[in-house]
Amino acid sequence: MNSVWPLVITLGYVAITMVIGLKARAGHRMDTLEQWGVAGRSMGPVTLYLLIAAGSVSAYTFMGAPGWAYSKGVAVFYVAIYLAYLALVAWYFGPKVWQFGEQFGHVTQASAIADRYQSPALGALAALVMAVGSIAYAVLQTVGSAYILFVMSGGAIPVWLGVIIVLGCIAVYLYISGQRAIGRTNAFQGALMLVVAWAVGLWAVHSATGGLDMGAVFERIQTDHAEFLTLPGARGDMSFSFWTTSIIVSMFSFMPPVWTQWMCASSARTIRRSATWLPTYYIVILPMVVVGFIGIYSLPDLARADTVVLEYAMANLPVVLVGLLGAGTLAASMSSSEPFIHSVALSTTKDVLQPLFKLSDAFTAKLARWLLLPVMALVIAPLAIAEPGSLVMILLVGLGFASQVLPAFIGMFFWPRASKLGVMAGIVAGFLVTVAFTTLWSHPLGIHAGFWGLMLNLPVFIGVSLMTPATQADVVERFFRISAPRGFKHLGKSVS
Repeated sequence: MNSVWPLVITLGYVAITMVIGLKARAGHRMDTLEQWGVAGRSMGPVTLYLLIAAGSVSAYTFMGAPGWAYSKGVAVFYVAIYLAYLALVAWYFGPKVWQFGEQFGHVTQASAIADRYQSPALGALAALVMAVGSIAYAVLQTVGSAYILFVMSGGAIPVWLGVIIVLGCIAVYLYISGQRAIGRTNAFQGALMLVVAWAVGLWAVHSATGGLDMGAVFERIQTDHAEFLTLPGARGDMSFSFWTTSIIVSMFSFMPPVWTQWMCASSARTIRRSATWLPTYYIVILPMVVVGFIGIYSLPDLARADTVVLEYAMANLPVVLVGLLGAGTLAASMSSSEPFIHSVALSTTKDVLQPLFKLSDAFTAKLARWLLLPVMALVIAPLAIAEPGSLVMILLVGLGFASQVLPAFIGMFFWPRASKLGVMAGIVAGFLVTVAFTTLWSHPLGIHAGFWGLMLNLPVFIGVSLMTPATQADVVERFFRISAPRGFKHLGKSVS
């Protein structure tokens, strides 16, 4: 494809996003963590709906999920389970988290953990462990963004330059407008993704089958490539145990940006309304996955599965639609990388550096904004330029690390007897196992490294908690009056 229009449309999207992000500040002062970190807890239900939806539907939608459909078949539908669970989690836990933040002044996930266990050290540990998963996720999105610019420019924008362009754009409006920029840009990006995904998907189905019936695609797959319709995958490189444990690890990963997004809401009721609507957005994945299945018989020799939608679009779709696909894919990547980059800078400053160096709130707010630059330049950019692994595998590795903070949430919502030493011991044990089974011995017995970490993490957490003092009763009481109000009397007795 020799036309310059796909690149023009894609770069036009970048320019529009930059303007939206810069204007999101709208006269608000960004010199406090309350404003820069959680947008003054002011977002309404529609903005929050698109913020959460666009943040969870990422480059995975336009590249990773179709790539898995192309290479593994119906194993890709693990995402349906994962996203359905995310909506339920937001509906149940989101209002409680919002109340924690509104009543106790939390602006990060780790600050809530530090408060629940009265331990800044535990908050810092949770922030650092979550940072590993968050950075992996941000790298995934940045790789996707840079690759889009590479393809749309016909190779004129190399991956390294694409990384710099995308991260530079995000850095400017995140520094200026913080969480408000994420909310406004995600609303725009979410709407764009939904329209583009269905336009591209339906056009691709029509070009492949002559009609708009997606069932015809699967009928052909059933006839010619039936192995792609069986679990755990068609290529024989993934076991059923890995597929299953990947779902479990994904479900138990309470990522920090989602927690922060809940605290941005104007009320607890706003979160519940937005969460109720979430499943209506997640249908955005369906048409992209179908294009991945079309690629099985129309593009049988792709070198990189993640590129199946782009390759098919450039060969079969109109130039303008290819450009919109580039913009939509870039929107998916940027809408997810923004909150994770913001979260790493916010939580590292608030939960690690502030208690360590006894920083004032005013200086901490300034430092959080400045920390964006080294996080992007020294960590995310080099990893993204190196292009490590497939997009889905990067995501799953990141979630494996993030899931190790699960004990902290069990003690916050379900088990008053959980102690700070129990949570610390569980997180450390699980993290070390996950590191070993990711780097030294990759996913032993076909079981996800993060799941191995949880199998050691949780027993250690329970055992050490039972042998060490619980958090003081008044702290447990104020948390559980929110997290378990109906059973509070029973829970309170079990602490004392």
